[in-house]
Amino acid sequence: MSRARPAGDVSAAAASVADVTTTSARAARSTTKPARPAFACTECGWTTAKWVGRCGECQEWGTVAEVGAAGVGPRTVAVAPTRSTAREIAQIEVDAARHAPTGVGELDRVLGGGLVPGAVVLLAGEPGVGKSTLLLAVASNVARGVSAGAGRPARVLYVTGEESAGQVRLRAERIGALAPGLLLVSETDLATILGHVEREDPDLLVLDSVQTVASTEVEGSPGGPSQVREVAGAIIAAAKARDLPVVLVGHVTKDGSVAGPRTLEHLVDVVCQFEGDRHSRLRLVRAVKNRYGPTDEVGCFDLSESGIVGLPDPSGLFLSSAGAGVAGSCVTVTLEGRRPMVLEVQALVAPSALANPRRAVSGIDSSRLAMNLAVLHRHVGLRVMDQDVYVSTIGGARASEPSADLAVALAVLSARQDTPLPAGTVAFGEVGLAGDLRPVVGLERRLAEAARLGYTRAVVPAAAALGDGALPAGMKVARVSSLREALAAATAT
Repeated sequence: MSRARPAGDVSAAAASVADVTTTSARAARSTTKPARPAFACTECGWTTAKWVGRCGECQEWGTVAEVGAAGVGPRTVAVAPTRSTAREIAQIEVDAARHAPTGVGELDRVLGGGLVPGAVVLLAGEPGVGKSTLLLAVASNVARGVSAGAGRPARVLYVTGEESAGQVRLRAERIGALAPGLLLVSETDLATILGHVEREDPDLLVLDSVQTVASTEVEGSPGGPSQVREVAGAIIAAAKARDLPVVLVGHVTKDGSVAGPRTLEHLVDVVCQFEGDRHSRLRLVRAVKNRYGPTDEVGCFDLSESGIVGLPDPSGLFLSSAGAGVAGSCVTVTLEGRRPMVLEVQALVAPSALANPRRAVSGIDSSRLAMNLAVLHRHVGLRVMDQDVYVSTIGGARASEPSADLAVALAVLSARQDTPLPAGTVAFGEVGLAGDLRPVVGLERRLAEAARLGYTRAVVPAAAALGDGALPAGMKVARVSSLREALAAATAT
């Protein structure tokens, strides 16, 4: 016979059971709660715990995507069998990593001697600057040679994704690039391109351009971040496996940087920028990244209707034919990498009918012109507040180096006073806000280049070091410490 429990005891027991059940449920929910997803920017790698429309690091829109769960450890933990053995670094053979010349001397200068087997080169530039013309000439030169590894005539596979094969054929005929070993195919599918590489076994692969190729295994339109990474990764893997040098053509954005994800520049071995004004024949190629050579070399080219040729001595393009006796002109020497280039700066000062006089520049930095005009007004007493000032370089060159400040100041002074500088005068030096002249690097190379072109007088900063070399024969150098002294030395006869 069972005893009946009091109502109070039953209620207390039920409440206790309910508390235990609730606590267990909460504990179960806390242990089985899924990890919060993580999001990362496909351009710069910035991560966040929630999705946002704009990256907080590079400020790009629509680049943040989910990459996995936050707090999850590495997925690859299994040990795989090794396919090669580790060797001492002194035992590694380097004969297969030697540079092979491309036949274009100015491009070889930038690359460090030529193309390295298995290297992937990214050549970027604005539309119409001449990237395809240059690479077609390189492909033709390589195809006319002999394969170093096989001892047979070289074969070059040129893949075009932007133009038809007929258009490329017409350009090759115009520039004389119809080589027998140059293979041409118009294709935009990644798997098909890899099939061509497997079948033809080329000595050089040129892909024009990487933004036009897409893979069917990856979602997204051609040129998107995911497609560019997939295409670049597959091409690089094939290049490394076959010791095949590859040249990729890349697009650029409005600010001049390489289009696509930043990982593209990290994946390739060499990144080259192809620069030039569309209205000028001069083209410059500079290496932004180079794992096999220096990054301070610049290649100069002359682009014409008959093709593109290297310019071992481009200084003549930056000098006008007017010669001496022209007011508002001053010659300076700038360094493009390790190459000295003589260029001419011209200035025009005219009365202004506007409340705010115009300041127009071409080839120089507008902010540095404004600074030089302020220094001339404060420390020299040259008044141009009611004058329009126009400053330009010759031949489409850019005087971005601070050493051109003194030449700009002398050109403005000569134009304002309508008095030409003495013949054979060059000037280079950085102008400080206190009216002083700061030293420049490479003084010996600048003076040697100026003397080679026939200049006999140079105005340089007093603190500039000449090095161990002597002054060029016939060169008179005036060392000055301030802008006022420089003006007096430059105008002295």
